[in-house]
Amino acid sequence: MTPERMEKFRRVAAFRQMDLTVVLENVHDPHNIGAVLRSCDSVGIPEIYVLYTEERLSEKNIIAGKSAASGARKWVDIHYFTELDTCVEALRKKYRRLLCTHLGESAVDLYELNLTHSTALVFGNEHEGVSKELLARCDGNFVIPQVGMVQSLNISVACAVTLYEAFRQRWQSGKYNAQRENPELYKTYLSRHAKKA
Repeated sequence: MTPERMEKFRRVAAFRQMDLTVVLENVHDPHNIGAVLRSCDSVGIPEIYVLYTEERLSEKNIIAGKSAASGARKWVDIHYFTELDTCVEALRKKYRRLLCTHLGESAVDLYELNLTHSTALVFGNEHEGVSKELLARCDGNFVIPQVGMVQSLNISVACAVTLYEAFRQRWQSGKYNAQRENPELYKTYLSRHAKKA
């Protein structure tokens, strides 16, 4: 491995946002999941949570979405859950608040949120959105402002728009400028790269 490649691994590990994640609830389309993984990697999110409470959904959807992920699956860890309470409990141990996309009376405009704090961003499936059960366990909900006839975005697009607003806020606040060494994650990435060889 070249010194330049090793430096890239070190830099990527240092820029990882350990206090920001994405949660996908019953997302059906594996290509959407793959696209979300790519967006997460691009803004420095090291892990996502995938919740499958519908029996017909399973981890194989992630495998099927491998091509859409364009290699990001190797650098973004995926935690699978089939029970809502177990998933929420795991999230609460690592993230201060859970915010979901949901069009309701209490919804806040995405651009009014402060996304520099520890946050798990929850996205529902393509047809029904976030379930009532998960919505009840979140600390708030937000909407992406739109002015078109169709008041919805594809799940992967909505996630990307949200993540890049988080990226903008975090970049301006110095969360990317002040690199923090992450030697453990750096070693993990080196190990994963070595397995490919």
